[in-house]
Amino acid sequence: MAKIEFDKVEVGQTLPSLDIPVIEHANLVRYAGASGDFNPIHNDPDFARKAGLEGTISHGMYVMAQVGRLCTSYADQKDIAYFGVTFKAMTKLGEKLTIVGTIKKKFEKDGKKTVTVLVEAKNEAGEVKAGGDLVVNAV
Repeated sequence: MAKIEFDKVEVGQTLPSLDIPVIEHANLVRYAGASGDFNPIHNDPDFARKAGLEGTISHGMYVMAQVGRLCTSYADQKDIAYFGVTFKAMTKLGEKLTIVGTIKKKFEKDGKKTVTVLVEAKNEAGEVKAGGDLVVNAV
């Protein structure tokens, strides 16, 4: 993976988006097995409805993992100084997500070049499910 070149990055520039296929029950079951998060609101529709939901919902960390995929397609992991998101809305079965990134700022301090990218997971209606920042060390 190439280094992020500070002089070639412009504020407002967008990263190539990442389209996530429709979220299905099987995605959540596999994620539960991988993460150890077996909260029944993610895999038991009856339990989820009794908890006041319309049905099962995606793990927030599953959505964050998808955002993380965009981050590591943009920058090498060793150049990532920070990655974090805030969860904004529940992601339901049947939704498709698009993960997007926009250069938010770039700065140089004490010879260290840094680029901050706004990253978001949005559904087909444009509703932001998770959003935050990716901070990358550039050259």
